[in-house]
Amino acid sequence: MPSMKIYLEFNFRHLFFLLAISGLITSCVPQKEIKYLQKQQERDTLGFYPNKRNSDRKVQPKDNLYIRVYTLDEKASGYFNKLTTVSGATSYNDYTNDASIYLNSYNVNNDGTIDFPIIGKVFVQNMTVNEIKNVIQAKIDEYLKETMVVVKIVNFKITFVGEITRPGQYSIYKDDITIFEALSLAGDMTEFSNRKKVTLIRQTYGGSKVVYLNMNSDQILSSDYYYLQPNDIIYVMQLGYKRMGLGSTFAWAFIFSAITTTLLLINYFK
Repeated sequence: MPSMKIYLEFNFRHLFFLLAISGLITSCVPQKEIKYLQKQQERDTLGFYPNKRNSDRKVQPKDNLYIRVYTLDEKASGYFNKLTTVSGATSYNDYTNDASIYLNSYNVNNDGTIDFPIIGKVFVQNMTVNEIKNVIQAKIDEYLKETMVVVKIVNFKITFVGEITRPGQYSIYKDDITIFEALSLAGDMTEFSNRKKVTLIRQTYGGSKVVYLNMNSDQILSSDYYYLQPNDIIYVMQLGYKRMGLGSTFAWAFIFSAITTTLLLINYFK
């Protein structure tokens, strides 16, 4: 009987030791999994990462364009600007919300054109915002002098899903945005995000393009996908730690409960 007690006590001590070690190992995610922009080699001193901005993005069908014509004669410019209805009143004021932007912007048709007041159809497909501005400016100059045309893409939205602090869709009110700037809007990835394989889903006119990005590597700064495009979707997968349940309160409650039970049994057999 004493030998049985010694045997059980020995095994329970080993079990407790293994539980304690596993708790220390899994209690936190290694820093290597969390840190962004890690260099490929410790001696790597590269400080410049060339990449291409989205300022020359080509407009495609289904895009929405904000186009505003400014002149000294407000009545004359009204012929070239869409009307905005607010509380039953009609004005030429700028848009106030996403619904107003959608209803009052110029949608690019499947044939690559927009229907512009007075001027008629204007072909804009595969043109940059500046090129569209110059084309419309030239056409309006035939009717009015001393005018200024403003053109912007207004359907710039980025969607975050998965292991993100604040998943959801975010409206971007600038010409371009980096993936890190967009992540800051969503509160960054969580501790249990798989930063080595972030999925970017990009909508193209012909279909959806899927790209996998390694956010742990500093090479992301030179990636063609460092700057996001309208309607990009970022899906962040979980690390194996959380899939095994080690990221939940219930899992740790179970582990501590097991340790407590082990200690009680050891004490009982003593």
